[in-house]
Amino acid sequence: MKYKIIRVLDLAGLSVFEPVVKLVTWDEPKIQAKKIFYFIVVPVLAFLVFLGLWSVIAPNHKTKSGEVPTPGVVLDAWDNILIFHDREYQKMEDFKLTGDRRKKALQQVNARLSTLQPVIDQSDSHLEAMRAEQISIIEQRVAPIESEYNSKKTEISTLQSERKNALKNLALSIQSTDSKAKEQLLEEIRKDEDLKDQERDLLNRYKDKMNNLRSYVHPPTKEAITTNSSFMAERQYLLKRKELLSEDNRNIKISDTQTDIDKYRAEYLSASGISLLSKAKIVIRKEDSIGRIKGSSYAKPWTFLDQIWRSLACVFLGFAIAIIIAIPIGILCGLSDIFMAAMMPLISLFKPVSPIVWLPIVFIIVGGFIDDPEQAAVHPAFLSSAITVALCSLWPTLVNTALGVASIDKDYLNVAKVLKLGFWSRLFKIVIPSALPLMFAGLRISLGVGWMVLIAAELLSSSEGIGKYVWDMFNNGSSETFAQMFVVVFIVGFVGFLLDRVMIILQRSVSFEASPSSL
Repeated sequence: MKYKIIRVLDLAGLSVFEPVVKLVTWDEPKIQAKKIFYFIVVPVLAFLVFLGLWSVIAPNHKTKSGEVPTPGVVLDAWDNILIFHDREYQKMEDFKLTGDRRKKALQQVNARLSTLQPVIDQSDSHLEAMRAEQISIIEQRVAPIESEYNSKKTEISTLQSERKNALKNLALSIQSTDSKAKEQLLEEIRKDEDLKDQERDLLNRYKDKMNNLRSYVHPPTKEAITTNSSFMAERQYLLKRKELLSEDNRNIKISDTQTDIDKYRAEYLSASGISLLSKAKIVIRKEDSIGRIKGSSYAKPWTFLDQIWRSLACVFLGFAIAIIIAIPIGILCGLSDIFMAAMMPLISLFKPVSPIVWLPIVFIIVGGFIDDPEQAAVHPAFLSSAITVALCSLWPTLVNTALGVASIDKDYLNVAKVLKLGFWSRLFKIVIPSALPLMFAGLRISLGVGWMVLIAAELLSSSEGIGKYVWDMFNNGSSETFAQMFVVVFIVGFVGFLLDRVMIILQRSVSFEASPSSL
């Protein structure tokens, strides 16, 4: 059992946990404990130190979006992202509910609203009390500095008035032919201007101190604001659910519209003469509207988890395009020196090109094939992002495939000639199997490059995905969205880590040699 677990860990590139398995089975415990310390304990401690430094440094840096979020704030932002995701899917389900399930859900919503209102009232009262306490604390802190500021302002005003009068008197005492006295007046005016700048800077420093104190948020007040906001958000969510379970529910809309159709059809059947035309048009409009209602769906916004799946779909499409292009060309490069020489200039030319350069070009070309983006099977922004990923990520696979094919033992090829194997038999039985380890090494690098390129491509193309989510949060500019951008950093890193693990498993599954990999 132990060796099976070790084999699985090695296959997944997680051999760093091998000492834990051996320690549990008491296999050389001292050696395993030492390895665990170096490869697990030390990295965990380093990460904890990183979190500690982040927690200490972040609140001391102010930005236009507020303080840099601490790890705790980022974790709360992740919770809010999950809550938003669950609520949007719940509303989408409410829109489609029918019969007793809808009535039961509506009763639950009304019951929660009735119990929530007193809690909100209590939260509002507590928030007002905390704000009053915060104002009192701020005034106590600002009062001595404001007093000192007013005193200093009065003093400076007096000094400036005295210097102004002195300069006037000096100017009146100067004769028109006294150039030396005039130069002295210029010097005195320069000194006066310098003093004014220094005094202005001094008063501005006082103002900055007072403004910083006035922007202080009392921790209990901050907590009260957060709690109150969560209650108000829940109330808005419940009110929206109530609408979707009653007048905005699809089934109720269909029922109401059908009632209208029956009424107008009865009026139409009992009408005669010219009024038949107007009655008929009303019936037709109502029948058309009920068809639209039956085919309607809740206009759910994209949640962050939706956008993660969208980004994964985009990167895998781009990765598939890259494979389709890179592997055949790489095989031909490895088999033919002439083809390799022909491709080298193109590889050297296009390999360094940035995705920011590729994306607009691809977007324009793709747009030329799609007249109506909304009616297209694949949105052009999504397709453009995928093609950009392919153009930037195919090179490692191409180069590694060419290297793998060119490195095949010549004895294998000589045996193929002796056996008189055809081209396709040699390709699928000798060339590709022999080159697979290096090919997968290139694929692993390509997938990592594609995942990094994708975020920039989505951000620029406004294709739904993680990149667009980051851009939307940046444009929002609030402290909450600032924290959500930090969430994206960790999610992108974690997903990239998982993709890398998948490629390691595939690489080791086709490799006859153990290739080292880091966690």
